[in-house]
Amino acid sequence: MKGARTGTGSVDLDADPSENTQRWARFVATCLIGGLVIGISVLGLHFGAPHQPSLRIWRRKKKPVRVYMDGCFDMMHYGHCNALRQARALGDQLVVGVVSDSEITANKGPPVTPLNERMIMVNAVKWVDEVIPNAPYAITEDFMRKLFDEYKIDYIIHGDDPCVLPDGTDAYALAKKAGRYKQIKRTEGVSSTDIVGRMLLCVRERSISDNQNHSSLQRQFSHGHSQKFDDGGSGTGTRVSHFLPTSRRIVQFSNGKGPGPDARIIYIDGAFDLFHAGHVEILKHARSMGDFLLVGIHTDLTVSANRGAHRPIMNLHERSLSVLACRYVDEVIIGAPWEVSKDMITTFNISLVVHGTVAEVNDFQKRDCNPYAVPINMGIFKILDSPLDITTTTIIRRIVSNHEAYQMVTIRVTPPSEAPSLSSFKRGCEG
Repeated sequence: MKGARTGTGSVDLDADPSENTQRWARFVATCLIGGLVIGISVLGLHFGAPHQPSLRIWRRKKKPVRVYMDGCFDMMHYGHCNALRQARALGDQLVVGVVSDSEITANKGPPVTPLNERMIMVNAVKWVDEVIPNAPYAITEDFMRKLFDEYKIDYIIHGDDPCVLPDGTDAYALAKKAGRYKQIKRTEGVSSTDIVGRMLLCVRERSISDNQNHSSLQRQFSHGHSQKFDDGGSGTGTRVSHFLPTSRRIVQFSNGKGPGPDARIIYIDGAFDLFHAGHVEILKHARSMGDFLLVGIHTDLTVSANRGAHRPIMNLHERSLSVLACRYVDEVIIGAPWEVSKDMITTFNISLVVHGTVAEVNDFQKRDCNPYAVPINMGIFKILDSPLDITTTTIIRRIVSNHEAYQMVTIRVTPPSEAPSLSSFKRGCEG
C-alpha cells in the first residue's frame, strides 16, 4: 500500500529518496540524544547525591571499636558501675577483665567476694558486653597481645587514679607505650575503703567490749575519713555519705523506657544495701517472671527502723544507682513505701509482687502489719526461691573476718613497731 509505514523510523518505499534520508537522520539523532540522556542519568546516580548507598555499605562493614577495662570489682558499688559506663562510652563494645582471687591476694590482700560472685556482679552491669575471668592484675606483654589479637581490643581503659604494682611500677605502662591506652574520670564520693569503714562502724557497739583491735580500726576510719552521723554525732545513726546525687547522674544510669501497654509488670522491694551477687540473682529470677521489673528501694529511715540504727551502710541514692545499673532492672522507685498498697499497685499497673526466701528481714508474715497483705489478698503475691544464700550481713562478716585473718598473719611475721595500719588493710578492699 502506498505510504504504508511499519512504525517509527520506518521507510516509505514509494517516497522520494531525499525524504527517506531525512527521516533516517532524524531517527539516528533521536537514538543518540536518548542514549546521551540515559548516560548522564546513570553518571548522576553514581557521582551525585545517591552516594549514600555506598556510604551505608561502608558503615555496615566498619569494625566496631572494642575497649577493655579490668579490675578486682570487689564489693562492687555504683562507682565501679559508673567507671564501666564511661568505658563503654569510649567504644562500641566493652570487654571486662575480672582479676583472679590469687592475683588480688598477691597484690592487695584477700578479696571480700570470691571470683564467682564478682563475675555475677560484672556480668549484670548493663554496659558490659563480654567478661574475661581470671584476668591478670597487671597488663603483661603476653596478655596485651592476647587482648589485641584474640579479643580484637582497640583500647585499654583505666581510671585517672594511679594503679601501682608492689614493685612501684605502673600496671598500665605497656598499654600506654603501645599508644592503646585511654583514661576515664574516677567517680567522686565513693571508695571501697570508705564502705569498709562504714561496715566496721556498723558493728562497733557490740565489738568494742570484746575486741580492742576492731575498736581501734574503727576509730582510724572514723577519724581518718571524717565520718559523720545524722543524729548529731552520737554514733547511733546512719552514716552520712559524701555522695552528692544529681538528676544527671540518675538519668545516666536510667533506661529511659517505660513498660509497654500490655506488659506484665513484676514488683520487688527491699533495702538492696551493699548490692551483692545475692541481689543480682533474685532480680534476675524476678525479671524472668514478666516483661518489666520495677524495684522499690526503701528509705534510709525505713531500713534503720527494721534492721537497726547502723543500717543502711549505703544511703538511698547510692543504693538506687547500684540497682539501676543492673541489666535485669527496668525501673526503680526511689524511696518506696514499706507497705505495698492498693493505690500503688493500680498506679504502676503491677501484675505480680514477689519476695525472695533469703533476706535480712523475712518474718513479715508473722507481724501484725504485713507489708504484703494487700497483694496477698489480691492473689498477686509470690515467694521466690533465692538462688544464693547471701545477705548484707554476710558481706559485713566477711570484712570483719578478713581483718582478723590479716592481722593474725601480719602479727606473726611483723615486729610490734610495724603493726598493720589502716592504709595497708584498705588495699585489700579497694576494687
